[in-house]
Amino acid sequence: MAKESIKARARKRVALVARYAEKRKALKAAGDYAGLDKLPRNASPVRLHNRDMIDGRPRGYMRKFGISRVRFREMALAGKIPGVTKSSW
Repeated sequence: MAKESIKARARKRVALVARYAEKRKALKAAGDYAGLDKLPRNASPVRLHNRDMIDGRPRGYMRKFGISRVRFREMALAGKIPGVTKSSW
């Protein structure tokens, strides 16, 4: 499980990206790269990293479910993810 400070930092980055999205789009369309440089670094969507919604794990992220592979396996075996069953052949 990720530290609370790391999860809070990620939430803060998501908020910054959302706040400056329109301004970044306008500056990029105008070709004003000097104006883009003046924006906060964390306002760039490239700096975002996908994290598990439940415990904040940064690796093994499954985009379709929004959780990590470890959490996915736990929840799937417990039957908490609809339509997902353990395979057997």
